Amino acid sequence: MTDFEIIERSRLSGPGLRAFAKIADLWGLDEAQRIATLGGPDQSTYCNWVIRASALDAVTLPQDTLIRISATLGIYKALQCLFSDHAQALEWLQSSHRGASFQGNSPLDLIVHGGQDGMMKVRRYLDGWCEGRVGQGVPEDSFVPVTEEDITFE
Repeated sequence: MTDFEIIERSRLSGPGLRAFAKIADLWGLDEAQRIATLGGPDQSTYCNWVIRASALDAVTLPQDTLIRISATLGIYKALQCLFSDHAQALEWLQSSHRGASFQGNSPLDLIVHGGQDGMMKVRRYLDGWCEGRVGQGVPEDSFVPVTEEDITFE
């Protein structure tokens, strides 16, 4: 890792963590959910990060944590784009969805428990929705698999 990369991580860490904390407050995440969303640092490490960031002291987060914060910011921004009402955005985020992207889980479950891949799946889904690529054509949950009864030979 270059000095430039470390300097950039340091520059982004405090503001990113403060923004993450505000979003986590809006979403009603408890401390365990916040820690899981950030990649599972030790509780003492997480608390140290938060204290330092809140006091505007220098903090340098791992690259993985910064990526997760970036994904959270992107998800939040997309929700603001799609929903004019915070309560509606929160309801969408917390409700289970049957579509292929979620398979009965809520987007928040994927964000908190799905690792970086789960977060990015929600982010890509919302980005597509913002760009008008979701909901076109056949409804996402309308696919019915072919069964043996459907196959006939004549």
